[in-house]
Parts: sequence; C-alpha cells; structure tokens
Amino acid sequence: MFENLSDRLQNTFAKLTGKGRLSENDIDQAMREIRLALLEADVNYKVVKKFVKNVKEKAMGEDIMKSLTPGQMVVKIVREELIDLMADDNQALTYSSPPTVILLCGLQGAGKTTHAGKLAKLYIKKGHRPLLIACDVYRPAAVDQLKVVGKQAGAQVFTRPTDQSPVDIAKEGVWEAKKTGHDIAIIDTAGRLQIDRDLMQELRDIKEAVPVQETLLVVDAMTGQEAVNVADTFNKEIELTGIILSKMDGDARGGAALSVRAVTEKPIKLVGTGEKLDDLSEFHPDRLVSRILGMGDVLTLIEKAEASLDEEKARQMEDKLRKSQMDLNDFYDQIQQMKKLGPLEDLLGMIPGLNQKAIAGMNVDDKQVVRIEAILTSMTDEERRNPDMINSSRRERIAKGSGTSPVTVNRLLKQFKETKKMMKKMNKLQKNKKNLFQRFFK
Repeated sequence: MFENLSDRLQNTFAKLTGKGRLSENDIDQAMREIRLALLEADVNYKVVKKFVKNVKEKAMGEDIMKSLTPGQMVVKIVREELIDLMADDNQALTYSSPPTVILLCGLQGAGKTTHAGKLAKLYIKKGHRPLLIACDVYRPAAVDQLKVVGKQAGAQVFTRPTDQSPVDIAKEGVWEAKKTGHDIAIIDTAGRLQIDRDLMQELRDIKEAVPVQETLLVVDAMTGQEAVNVADTFNKEIELTGIILSKMDGDARGGAALSVRAVTEKPIKLVGTGEKLDDLSEFHPDRLVSRILGMGDVLTLIEKAEASLDEEKARQMEDKLRKSQMDLNDFYDQIQQMKKLGPLEDLLGMIPGLNQKAIAGMNVDDKQVVRIEAILTSMTDEERRNPDMINSSRRERIAKGSGTSPVTVNRLLKQFKETKKMMKKMNKLQKNKKNLFQRFFK
C-alpha cells in the first residue's frame, strides 16, 4: 500500500543524508518533495500542510543545522512526526467488567461481518471467550454469514428471528453473554450503502440499550479520503472509540491510514491485512512508519514467528542440522512452518534496509514454494527420507505427479544435497574451532 510513498520519501532522504551540511534551500527542497509525496499518497491536504510545517520548523532549528549528521536528524524528525500523526494514548483495546461490549459499525460492504469473526479470533488467541451477536436483520444472509465466520473463528453466535428489532437482539445477546460466561460480546450491526438518519439512530439506540465499551468503525482503506470522511461523519454522529482499517494489504495509496486519526482525533486500533480470519492485528504506528521509511519491522516479524512457529520442531530441526541428519521430510516441515508466516514478499519487507525495489530485484515468487511443495508431496515417505534412491524413473513419476519436469525435480534434489554438504562443512569447521580453543586453554 505504501510502496510509492516509501520510495519517494527514501529518495528524498538519500539526497539529504548524502550531504555533509544542509542549507535552508536543501530543507525547502526536501519539504516540497515530502509535501508532494504525501499528497500523491492521498493524505488529507490539511494534514499535509500541518505536517510539513511542523517538520520544517524542527528541521530549521540551530541544533539540526549545526549537527554533524543533519540529514539523519531530519529523517528522525520526519519519523517522529509521522508516528505522532497516527499514534494515540488510547490505541489499545479497552475492557470493562464482563462482558466487554464491542459495537462494530460501518457502511455496507466495508467488511463488518468478516471483521467480527476476525476480532473474535483475535480475542480467542488472547484467552478470551467472545460471543458474536447478529444484529444485522436487513441484509439477506447476514446472519448466516456471521454464523459461518463465527464457526471458522471458533466463537459462538447469538441469533434471533430477523423480525425482532436490533436493539432487543443486542440486549438479549449481552445478557446471554453474561449468563454463559462470555467475557467479550461483539455486536455486528447493519450497514447502509450510504450514511442515513435511520442507520445512525439505530446505532444510538443500541448504545443506549447496552453498556458499549468500544464503538469501532470498520472502513475500507482502499477508498482513501472517502474512508476519512465516513469516519469523521460516524464519529460526529455516534462518537467512536476507535477505527478498524480493512484491506491494508491492498495497493491503494495509503492516505486513509495517515489521515484518519488526525481528522477524527480517534485512534486506529486494528488493521485488516488479508482475507483470512488470522489477518487482523493491533495497530502499531511506529512499526508502520519504520516500514514506510525502509527501516523494517523486526518486532512484528518476531511476533509473527513466535505465534506461528512450533518451538519444539525448531529445536529438533536445529539438532538435526548440527548432526547433518536433515532429510526432505524435515525440509517439507520447514516449508509448512514458513507458510504460516505469510507471503515471502511481506516478510522481506519487514527486514531493515530492504525496500520494495530491492525485494523486486530478488524475484521473490511464492509460486516457487508451491512448486517445491508439490514435488515433495509427490514423493513417497521413503524417498523423502532417502533422496539418493530417486533414479530417473522415479524422477519421471514425481515430475508427473507434481506437474513439473524431471529437470525441476533434479534441480531441487541437487540444491538439497549441496545444502547438506554446506551444513556438514560448517559443523566440521565449528568443531575444529572448538577443539582448537580447548587445546589452547588446556
């Protein structure tokens, strides 16, 4: 989403950091480029004007101009101002005495029902027991859709006949959550194709009927400034506590993420980054800014690894690598573990120093992983344990089963053998160093 903005800003900073000293003209030129980059990213023009003014005032300070690394100091200022643009003291989700009631609202098509399931899954991961309450009685199959995503998330869904009022359903649902020991009640409300009086009144009635702790608006980040306008209107009508930005994995320009908090004065609390129910995460402005500025996002990478990877399997794999006992079954297990982390391009984007151009130059292709997986699953367990037994006839069979060619199968086997040889050499070198060290201090 922020690829163009990231490239523009990084190019601007490269010019600044390449100079030993900065003149007032250098700062002015940089500010013009930053202003254009933000406007092209569809950031609200009032937000851009204030942002550039703040950065320029700080960048023109005497301490910065006389600094030994003025270019880097300007980068630091821009980073801090971008974080300040999106950060909020109330960024985290809040809780009340059980059940904590969360009201999801938004226009039709924004993804409220799907994000109700995603939110339930997120709370389940945190050890909570959420109950989904179906209050959209107008859209055909809305209740059935909530049942489906609820089942996928592992959360119970409270429903009532669609001729009942949403307010009554909300009251009964919250009471049911309290009675059955659910500590989170997520209310999925109706949307409209556009903001209207009936929609707002219904949301106000629900908020008066039940003790809502969080009023979260789901908006589509792909709609740019329209998302900001929708958020501003909802906030004025029903007073939001936070915003969920969906489709943050899209290829829009990203202006909504950079503008919505500044315009509404309400925090982005969660972001949807994909179609799967696991693709919802808490929003960290500092991490997003680091990625935009090409500084990576190591913390998110670590969190994804901790949540997705099997520690016991990792220890077993480490032991096998040390003893050079790795086979193709282990290789297949590693691929399954890596797939849990998400697309390779996204993972590479979290590594500091790797911008989109560098990643593009690597020819990262997730389809290559799929092809390798197909080849491995076309082998027998015995063949994966002992690749040396794979002769030409077996290669032909594996190639047909995986939809590849014998050449591709042979290339994979060759690469695997070379990897094993390399690991063996490294282990031998490590042992020799250890023996030398022990002899030296004997």
